[in-house]
Amino acid sequence: MAAAAGLAALVSALPHASAGAAGKDAATASGAVITEWVDTVTATVNPHDEVAASEELLWHAFVSAAMYNAVVGIEGRYEPYRWRQRAPRTASPEAAAAAAAHRLLRASFPSAGPALKRRYAASLAKVPDGRAEDEGVAFGERAADHIMALRAGDGRGARVPFPAVPVPGRWRPTPPRHEPFTTAWLGLLRPLLLDSPDQFRPGPPPRTTSARYAEDFAELLAYGGRTGSRRTPAQTRTAVFFAKPDIQKALGDYARRHRLDIVDTARLFAAANTTQADAAITAWNAKLRYGTWRPVTAIREAGHDGNPATRPDPRWKPLLTTPAHPDYLSGHTTVGGALTRTLTELFGTSRIDLRVPSAGRSPTRYYRYAHEYNRDVVDSRVWGGIHTRFADTAGTAVGTRVSAWALHRYFGPVGG
Repeated sequence: MAAAAGLAALVSALPHASAGAAGKDAATASGAVITEWVDTVTATVNPHDEVAASEELLWHAFVSAAMYNAVVGIEGRYEPYRWRQRAPRTASPEAAAAAAAHRLLRASFPSAGPALKRRYAASLAKVPDGRAEDEGVAFGERAADHIMALRAGDGRGARVPFPAVPVPGRWRPTPPRHEPFTTAWLGLLRPLLLDSPDQFRPGPPPRTTSARYAEDFAELLAYGGRTGSRRTPAQTRTAVFFAKPDIQKALGDYARRHRLDIVDTARLFAAANTTQADAAITAWNAKLRYGTWRPVTAIREAGHDGNPATRPDPRWKPLLTTPAHPDYLSGHTTVGGALTRTLTELFGTSRIDLRVPSAGRSPTRYYRYAHEYNRDVVDSRVWGGIHTRFADTAGTAVGTRVSAWALHRYFGPVGG
């Protein structure tokens, strides 16, 4: 009797022991279908690597939220995202997740229909035919329709004028392409979790005449240039690595190594991607509000900034190509702060255990703790010559606040 009681207590304590009515334990449902469709989002939205990272992130947020609702609407355990519908407990969560992702992507990117159809068929081939599959598909499509209805008229792609005014401190198009601020609409986009785009917008950056501005200017001049820099080879590698880190693959790797089931995998991607998307919206809102010039403009035109501690260098070039939007806030660090706070909130520890790959030939990096990741993202944008340190550190702080606020309201345990 004592042994039986001990076994019962152990089973009840297992983290993934939410069984469906059909007798299938949720822990036996792999999260692989979630990570497979996350990979499909990138292949569908940005097949030629021409879409801005912030815009691609929005689609990851939409699809992840749809899959999350589809899965928890069947298995329970966590509160759905802005939805109260439930499916029969006999429905297949794998079929529901695949159907949600497929429907949302196919409706939004019809030209990718054939490839999406093949991916969808491969997903459903892993689910036994029958009632559970049919119920899962029907519910997953409802979950996708709900997300698309929530996002209708949210401001994507709206024309938001941002005139380039050639005055000291003010952003204007940067070399080599001198592109306009074409993603300005992101700063006015309706958030997924926050109440408004400016909810966590910080105060203004240092004035060009301030000592802090001169301090950041000097650091950029010394470490951010393409040539003649004091930057070490290790610092250069960090700058290049964070030009395009692949966070989606890092999250998928985490889910696989930690053997997260389909419910926790769906929650991981939904929470991480929606908080990061809202962090990007917040950063772009600050860019719209303050419109500060980029380092390449600041250094070349330092003779007009009113600060006696700065000196111009008309030929200075940054290590990395400057993106076509203002300096403050840094999008990378704001999104990074949201990511690490999300992981620490979900896992209850600052030990994030994240293996992050990057585009190009940069080797995968391992981050044990959240502060290590945040530190490198901040440094990378300075060493790359494309952001002031103030824009970076303020971004990390804002992203952290965005995630902390959002995760006390979304993706929590049922009844928690």
